[in-house]
Amino acid sequence: MRLLVTGATGLLGRELLRLSEHDVVPAYHSERVPGGVQLDVRRRDQVLDVIRSVRPDGIIHTAYRQDDWATTALGAVNVALAVEGARFVFVSTDAVFGPRKTAYREHEQPCPITPYGAAKAAAETAIHAIAPDAVVARTSLIIGSDGRSEEEQRVRRLAAGEPGAFYTGNIRCPIHVSDLASALLELLTSDVNGITHVAGPEALTRLELGRLIAIRDGLNPEALPSVPGEPSDVQLDSHRTQSILTTRIRAASEFLAA
Repeated sequence: MRLLVTGATGLLGRELLRLSEHDVVPAYHSERVPGGVQLDVRRRDQVLDVIRSVRPDGIIHTAYRQDDWATTALGAVNVALAVEGARFVFVSTDAVFGPRKTAYREHEQPCPITPYGAAKAAAETAIHAIAPDAVVARTSLIIGSDGRSEEEQRVRRLAAGEPGAFYTGNIRCPIHVSDLASALLELLTSDVNGITHVAGPEALTRLELGRLIAIRDGLNPEALPSVPGEPSDVQLDSHRTQSILTTRIRAASEFLAA
């Protein structure tokens, strides 16, 4: 399979390139990737030209910017409009939901409370209309092994005494980047369509997650400052998707074990 990966310089994009056994063409915006193609997903004409030039059999779209509607929402729509028969996997987020006490399942409608969540929800809706055979893979906080993820970098900054704190009322379902990348590659070649949830099986507060990262990295977990913050419990129920995957999604307490 000839596979186009957008956002190839990001944490997830790099892991997809590392793990994939397909003929992968990385698409990047500004940071050049060897063998890749430059792509600004905000430009519909350029998206169409690149996809027609590469002629991929599959596309995994990871490109986004939290503070940019055009990249996150319109960019995804531009890719969906240009897939031309290619298998399309779109990476979405738990931010399409608002806080509540129980986990969200795949059939539930988005109810975002942030601009980023609204952009991803808009992209999901458009993709469903444009490319109904596409896979929409909602995920949660992505954690790496080499300190490149945003959450790992934040732990190091706060452990070093920089201003800030972890919120004890902010609960998510973290996933390791390798598990997520493996699951996306598996979904790419499956006959699954529509919404999937690919998040970790364990719900943790941001403070609990930060302490696990600190312990793994040999830092003092008690040095991490914390505040209650606004309650924000957003969990994805991934049991249905996990049941159809051979990739095992590990709990954060497992993959961050010292």
